[in-house]
Amino acid sequence: VQLQASGGGLVQAGGSLRPSCAASEGTFSTYTVGWFRQAPGKEREFVGAVTTTRTYYDDSVKGRFTISRDKAKNTANLQMNSLKPEDTAVYYCGAGRPILSAIRNPSAYRNWGQGTQVTVSS
Repeated sequence: VQLQASGGGLVQAGGSLRPSCAASEGTFSTYTVGWFRQAPGKEREFVGAVTTTRTYYDDSVKGRFTISRDKAKNTANLQMNSLKPEDTAVYYCGAGRPILSAIRNPSAYRNWGQGTQVTVSS
C-alpha cells in the first residue's frame, strides 16, 4: 500500500492541525496505522497508532492528539490540538501489521508516507 501524508503547516502554540494519511488501496483499513515524528537531529519517535480495534498514544500527546480513520476515503487522520513548540517535527504515517509489543517501533511498519512538516511557534 502506498501512503501520502498531508496537512502539516505552521501554527502558533495552542493551535491545531490535522495531518492526514491517504492510502492507495482499500485494504488500508485492515492495517495498523502508526503516526511518528522526527525532529532535526533526533530519532523517529512514536506518536500514536490505530489498529482495527483501538488507538494508542504516547504519553506526550495523550489528551491532545486523536487518531481516527475514514474507511470510505482510505485515510487516517491525526487531529492535533493544544500544540506546543516541542511538537515541531516532520510527521510520518506508516502502515503495517505489528504485534502489540512492537507498535511503537518504526521498523514494524512496512509502508511509509513522505512526511509532512509541522511547525509550532511560541
